[in-house]
Amino acid sequence: MRRIALFLLTNIAVLFLLSIVCHLFGVDTWAASRGYGGMGGLLAFAAIFGMGGAFISLAMSKWMAKMSTGARVIEQPQNEGERWLLDTVRRHAQNAGIGMPEVAIYDAPEMNAFATGMNKNSSLVAVSTGLLQQMDREQVAAVLGHEIGHVANGDMVTLTLIQGVVNTLVIVAARVVGRLVDSWLSGGRDSRDGGGIGYFVSVMVLQLVFGLFASMIVMAFSRWREFRADAAGAKLAGRGAMISALQRLQVQHGESTLPQTIAAFGISGHLATGMKRLFMSHPPLEERIAALQSASSNA
Repeated sequence: MRRIALFLLTNIAVLFLLSIVCHLFGVDTWAASRGYGGMGGLLAFAAIFGMGGAFISLAMSKWMAKMSTGARVIEQPQNEGERWLLDTVRRHAQNAGIGMPEVAIYDAPEMNAFATGMNKNSSLVAVSTGLLQQMDREQVAAVLGHEIGHVANGDMVTLTLIQGVVNTLVIVAARVVGRLVDSWLSGGRDSRDGGGIGYFVSVMVLQLVFGLFASMIVMAFSRWREFRADAAGAKLAGRGAMISALQRLQVQHGESTLPQTIAAFGISGHLATGMKRLFMSHPPLEERIAALQSASSNA
């Protein structure tokens, strides 16, 4: 519940900022003065704001991940374990046909790892100290294969594109419906000044509501890509090793200290039940294990 509350508060702040920006730049007033003929300009603004924000976030993802987790990039391995880590990532990257990622270790008690970056040949793969301490090397190799799978599949870019598209649709849809609500509240008055208080309040509320539905779409894709990354990990490190790694992860019951901004890129996520499942970035581990076992029996 705390994560959903944080999500709601963050979105309220972002959407409020968006409304202020629209007002300051006169976007709503200009669109209203043009009637529905101003939709092209509104759509262009929404695309720049929605897509631009998503890609700026992606461009900053490696820096933000390092700063938020305190991850230390391995420039020169300091021991045999770090050499093995670099060699394993290099082997997986070569087999997956991507450039060598930066490899980092961050201090966290839970077993976790994540991958992020702007493109396939400029990525970051990081593992927690907890994962290195609590998994054997075969299991760690499988987790690394899973993360390399995310990079090779272009999951970070695809997720960003989907987020940008839904952001754009939310911005436009909220304003279209907001104009209809404002017109109804004003008795059919055709507002040419950007709308009254009914418009402003409607847009704020609708952006939040539409944003929640949009997040469900993004999270559904996020859960689907985890199955693909598991399949990649099985291909790179062995199906048995990937299943073993996921079974090992079950002991921590979905615990994660990863910051909200990169939680979706971890090897596992928080558990949820009921409606909250729609906002999960990762499918339950038992479903992921069952998918790999089913693929093995059908092979």
